[in-house]
Amino acid sequence: MLRALFFEYPGDPTSWTIEDQYLLGTDLLVAPLMEDRPVRNVYLPPGLWTDYQTGETYAGERWHSIRAGEIPAVARVRSGVAIPHARLAQSTDQIDWSRIELVVYGTEPAESLFCLPEDGTLHHLRLEPGEDGFVLSENPLEGRVKWNVRTAVSESGPDA
Repeated sequence: MLRALFFEYPGDPTSWTIEDQYLLGTDLLVAPLMEDRPVRNVYLPPGLWTDYQTGETYAGERWHSIRAGEIPAVARVRSGVAIPHARLAQSTDQIDWSRIELVVYGTEPAESLFCLPEDGTLHHLRLEPGEDGFVLSENPLEGRVKWNVRTAVSESGPDA
């Protein structure tokens, strides 16, 4: 689940040198704040990356000076990913798994994996851009889960 950048980006020489960032899964890059400062330098591997909290897009294969958001962490999501979100509950056994929000990061077709606790099967979801945002083009959970789909991309394009 937690992995060094070079496992996902073996062809990126800078990824081999990063010791204070990690990937959570394959799509979420976390850069912990190691000092009592709200800003830190973060290396983003190849591709486009979106700020988990603000939706701002960043170009990869370079260093960025990034300010932590409301949540005191630096987290970036790889473009082309949809992350499922459930409503807040007092415990995991009280989560309403029939209503899930998919937050799409990036502007191209996106993918997500989702597992309903009651069946334990990992389901592949695919989202395509439509006229009014993204729509599910592959939904193996039709009728079992009501999806709300939104995008996390802000109006600004990738920075240089």
